[in-house]
Amino acid sequence: MSQSQLKKEPLGSRLFTIINSALLALIALACLLPFVNVFASSFASTQEVVEKKFILFPTTFSLDAYRYILSTPTLFRGLAVSIGVTAVGTIVSMALTALMAYGLSRKYLAGRDFINFIVVFSMLFSGGMIPTFLVVKYFGLIDSYWSLILPVAINAFNLIIMRNFFQALPDALEESAKIDGSNDFGVFIKIMLPLALPSIATLSLFYGVAYWNTYMNAILYVTDSTKWPIQVLLRQIVIVSSGMQSEGSPVDVIPPAQTIKMAVIVIATVPMLIAYPFVQKHFTKGALLGSVKG
Repeated sequence: MSQSQLKKEPLGSRLFTIINSALLALIALACLLPFVNVFASSFASTQEVVEKKFILFPTTFSLDAYRYILSTPTLFRGLAVSIGVTAVGTIVSMALTALMAYGLSRKYLAGRDFINFIVVFSMLFSGGMIPTFLVVKYFGLIDSYWSLILPVAINAFNLIIMRNFFQALPDALEESAKIDGSNDFGVFIKIMLPLALPSIATLSLFYGVAYWNTYMNAILYVTDSTKWPIQVLLRQIVIVSSGMQSEGSPVDVIPPAQTIKMAVIVIATVPMLIAYPFVQKHFTKGALLGSVKG
């Protein structure tokens, strides 16, 4: 907003703009500072980490924590597992979510209201950890990468957002396509999906972050350490480093556990931060389009 526009506004409106901008700046700063501290601490030297509780810029630059983490031979395997599970899981989840959301958005679908009720019900109540484990075991998914994908393939909240998006599209689009001889699947592929790209980009980000952060399912369903995703391996690295230091290992051999924890957070977070800008322009539009109409 230009200065000329501010002068034309009433005093109360200008005060509100200034106070609102300052408050939002403080909130943004409060959200940003912890991550800056984590990032800076991961590059700080051993002495600086011990002496200072909060670091915004390391005075002595050190890569010891990253050298220690990257020296673990299983780290790159875990990284490959997480990338594969995230890529495949996101594709599977988006395919199933889009198909189910489009079907539930059609008013002529038999049993539509009951299925919608079941979807909403699953958001409030679930079978729990043990019944889910028994289902996964019954289908032979234990120690399988699919155990990290199929049990969480469709998220009810994401499904509702995409269903609402399809419901908001004019019925005339489907009617005109069917007059031209297209069937339901053709309407979905050729007309609905291209229009749903903002929603697809948004939900793909949601699913991608969820799969990248897969931890509990890996602990429950995967006992083979060669199939652990990066999050589980990073936790093991922190535990091992803390245990070795508590046994009296020299500090110059193993970086402080606090520094390793910070480096672990950076490694686990940066890939999603890199991916976010590519879908950021669709993020707000996709979330709003799917949440306006219930």
